[in-house]
Amino acid sequence: MTKSLSARIFIGLFFGVLLGSIVQFALADNAFFGGTLVTLASGIGTMFVNMIMMLVVPLVFVSIVCGVCELQDLKSFGRLGGKTFGFYIINTVVAILAAFTVAMIFEPGKGVDMSSSGSVDITATELPDLMSLIVSIVPNNPFSAFTSGNMLQVIFMALLMGGVIKSMGTSVEGAVKGFQTANKIMMRLIGLVMSLAPYGVFALMFKLGATLEPEIFVSVVEYLVLILALLLIWIFIVYPIAVSVFTPVSAKTFRDKTQEQILFSLSTASSNATIPVTMRTLTDKLGVSQAVAGFGVPLGATMNMGGVSIYITIAIFFVANAFGMPISNDQIPSLLFSVFLLSVGAGGVPGGGMVMIGVLIYQMGLPVEAFVIVAALDRIIDMVLTSCNVVGDTAVLTIVDQTEKKHQVSQDSLVAAKE
Repeated sequence: MTKSLSARIFIGLFFGVLLGSIVQFALADNAFFGGTLVTLASGIGTMFVNMIMMLVVPLVFVSIVCGVCELQDLKSFGRLGGKTFGFYIINTVVAILAAFTVAMIFEPGKGVDMSSSGSVDITATELPDLMSLIVSIVPNNPFSAFTSGNMLQVIFMALLMGGVIKSMGTSVEGAVKGFQTANKIMMRLIGLVMSLAPYGVFALMFKLGATLEPEIFVSVVEYLVLILALLLIWIFIVYPIAVSVFTPVSAKTFRDKTQEQILFSLSTASSNATIPVTMRTLTDKLGVSQAVAGFGVPLGATMNMGGVSIYITIAIFFVANAFGMPISNDQIPSLLFSVFLLSVGAGGVPGGGMVMIGVLIYQMGLPVEAFVIVAALDRIIDMVLTSCNVVGDTAVLTIVDQTEKKHQVSQDSLVAAKE
């Protein structure tokens, strides 16, 4: 039996679709196969999704607090911190706008009626306007934010908590160690849940194959291809070209130097797990200073989520169109702002993007079937989007390091001139 989790997940996905399709086209009239077995698969798949949803709030909170605490000091948000943070923000915004443009052009899910594929009623809940969304980021009851799973409020509290802990220095080392321990526990829990992924994915894909009509399945495949194509363009074209424009490193060299990083992130689907490889790629292969890499990589693993931004944006347009609730023009600003904040809160672990899509699906009043479709295909997308995230970290920090080197040369020249 293969020990590779990715291989087992692909096997589960393949056989789930295959057996589900056989049930739909050959055994649908059989009460056991067309009824009992599909219901059982639906229950197992839902349990798997619920396990992931169960971990999202503590995972996001703990990972962000740890990310802030691991900064060298709060003054690091000076020149270096400001540039790194700024470039990460720009990267995420550009990715969201590109994905939004692609979604508006190709309109994934349009013309397909998936609302009839399940028994859950659609009760539309409009997204709040932009100002209301900004105001609601600050919770009036922290316990309510946790119990309701309000990710924007959880992110705000995590950033606030991390900043206060960091500002108190060595007097609260116990708190820092406590959050670091909690983060390790969360990573272990995520690993445990992901070890069940082959079975969860099999169940989800079995139900998908047994219940979705052929034209709907084709639309789902088109959605998958659209996301993967945009992610691959970002990895192999956009980031290398950006690096070649702003640094002496050519696009070809950048692609060559990040090969190990791409392969490792594909296999782990975790930005956090790829941190050591990202550090080595930056310092040993691209000549980035230890200070820039040490500051930027942990921060990037938490908040530089260009790949997640692309994924969330296209996925939410897909499910909105497919379930007969296309996003209106007045919803777009608040939706894109939500995508931005949720991308930052997705964390550097497997399934982060999928959970954030679930938050938006719930916020928009879409049925659980919409999330099941996203979850069933998430592992394939998550591998590639993680590579997009970590290569984005490398590209941004390579550019930041070049600006630091230019700044240092300028400072040295000024000193020499004064002497």
